[in-house]
Amino acid sequence: MRRVPPARVARPRIERRGRFAERGDGARRQWRRQRRAAASARGLRQPHGSRRLRAAGAAVARRRARVSVSLDDWNNPLIAGLNRRHTFYPTAHSAADHRRRPSTPFDDAPFHAVPLGLTTDGGQPTFGLLLFGGQVRRAPDLEWFTTVFAQKIDQILRQRAVTEGDRKQGRERSLLYSIINAVSDPILLTDTEGRLLIANSRALALFTASEEESEGRRSAVRMNNMLLSSALSSKAIEETGATRRELLLVNPADGSDLLFELLSTVTDDPRHGTGVVSILRNVTDLRRATEEIEENYRKLRTAEVLARAESDRLNLIIDSVADPIVVTDSSGETSLMNDPAMRLFTIPRRASALEERWVQANDAHFSSFIAGMLVSADQRRNGEIGLVDAKAGEPMPVEAIAGKILSEHGELNAVVTILHDRREAIEKAELYEQLQHAADELERKIQAATADIAQQNELLRRQAIELEQASALKSQFLANMSHEFRTPLNAMLGYTSMLLQGVAGPLEAPVKRQLARVESNGRHLLTIINEILDISRIEAGRMPLQASKFKIYDLMSEVRAELDPIILRSKLTVTMQLERDLPQLVTDRQKVKQILVNLLSNAVKFTHHGGVTLSARRNARDRTIALAVTDTGIGISAADQDRIFEDFRQLDNTPTRAYGGTGLGLSICRRLAQMLDGRISVQSQVGKGSTFTLTLPIKGRK
Repeated sequence: MRRVPPARVARPRIERRGRFAERGDGARRQWRRQRRAAASARGLRQPHGSRRLRAAGAAVARRRARVSVSLDDWNNPLIAGLNRRHTFYPTAHSAADHRRRPSTPFDDAPFHAVPLGLTTDGGQPTFGLLLFGGQVRRAPDLEWFTTVFAQKIDQILRQRAVTEGDRKQGRERSLLYSIINAVSDPILLTDTEGRLLIANSRALALFTASEEESEGRRSAVRMNNMLLSSALSSKAIEETGATRRELLLVNPADGSDLLFELLSTVTDDPRHGTGVVSILRNVTDLRRATEEIEENYRKLRTAEVLARAESDRLNLIIDSVADPIVVTDSSGETSLMNDPAMRLFTIPRRASALEERWVQANDAHFSSFIAGMLVSADQRRNGEIGLVDAKAGEPMPVEAIAGKILSEHGELNAVVTILHDRREAIEKAELYEQLQHAADELERKIQAATADIAQQNELLRRQAIELEQASALKSQFLANMSHEFRTPLNAMLGYTSMLLQGVAGPLEAPVKRQLARVESNGRHLLTIINEILDISRIEAGRMPLQASKFKIYDLMSEVRAELDPIILRSKLTVTMQLERDLPQLVTDRQKVKQILVNLLSNAVKFTHHGGVTLSARRNARDRTIALAVTDTGIGISAADQDRIFEDFRQLDNTPTRAYGGTGLGLSICRRLAQMLDGRISVQSQVGKGSTFTLTLPIKGRK
């Protein structure tokens, strides 16, 4: 605060002439006393936010004293004088006067206390006192001093208080901004509308962007402001019921995701209204680290479960092995063994002295073997150890198979040793020698018998060759004879047909019936000869193939038309069911027709009621076409379904069989299907009917 200048007291005019000289001297002395009293003036005021009156200034700076009075001390005359206009304290002459006087720098001298800021009507409260010394209670100069000069000092002190308050507020604001800018976390203050009032540099980087910056950064800032406003809305706070929540923002610098922990506090200021103070703590790395820790913990738990399961499995395996297994550490001490090993290396209860010596001897022999394994650089080692079966009291030679278990750094963790009892092996070796001797003897006998078998095999081979030659001659003979049979038979059928057509003249009805029977039997004989000729050609490998491209519908229609006379006599219904958009077949059309004619004629022959269905469907997976003939006839048993494709095989071989035929039709069909790279199959139930399926590739052999 500025020092208060000494009060300028108007110097009275001194009359030096005549009888007024004495009065002038008195006035001069009074003026000097008032001058000294004004020079000793002190100012007391209440600092902002304080409950005390403190010394604020003095007329002479070196006379400034430390005065401090509590505003709550109502017994102090100075505090009581705050609500008065002007109080005069005369010179103290007694102890009672001292008790009534306040403690001031004037000691026992008289002084005045003038409230600062108190208006004439008493409406404006005081904020300080002006103390100055004076001998008289009332004087013109004193009245002027207490009214004009005190009010001037009051104005000066008030202006100084306002100036100091603004300066202090500026310092506090600057300090506040320095503090919040020094914090690494974004800090911001928003109003109830979500507008940003105060923010540190970290918060400004997230929620503000100038027009000169890139569109991507401005978009990220707009997104962040929208997310923050949503998180700080009253509805969000009411729904969460907490002031701590997670907030996902966008990094304006690179567009990456940032996860913050939002701590919000609602403030209510009478001057600025309601606001929300928010602190954003970046927990992106913390969340990532937490997730990694959780993932590592899950992996650790999984590894522990697997390790425990593996340990249990290992113990189960070790316990289930009949051979003794011993696990020793890097120092040679035993850490694990199964029950068979414990019977060799542990002393049982109530053991005799002899059994104890045997167990100790076993331990010594095994320790010697392990010591050699530890000093050796070999990863595995095999050896023989002479042990004793303490329970049976018999020698027990064992084969020791040891292996080292190393860590990732190549350090030795353990040695696993399996002891294999060689007693059984020795017995087997002796038995093997006996068996070897017997085998040698048996081999000599077998060689003698083999010589005889070789002679028999040679004889059988020659007979097989002769049979093959005879079969070939038979096939050749049948082919030639069939051709010789067909020539005169075709002539006979031709002449018979001409006679039936009336070429030689009209025929009587009995003659016509007889000629029709001759033609029917002749054609049946021709069919038999053709079948014999086909089977002979197939066996001789002389059946030619002529591939062509044709439509399946046309072929089936032709097959049906060829068998129309038989179908009409049987009074059966023959239908065709073909899939749409079937591709054309590329194969021997005549061979396919021959197979279908045979299958359809058989279906009509063995069906007494119902119907027959010709169907075709495509199998896109293996690029084949399935041609099927389905009837409702007598059916075939499962035991006979493979026999019907054999040569000359008929299911009814009795002399009174109901159906004719040579038994070559289905055999020829199967062989023709195989020549066309296809196959033929049957599905049938007795009394319900049969389905014969011919499966051919879309593009067959050329």
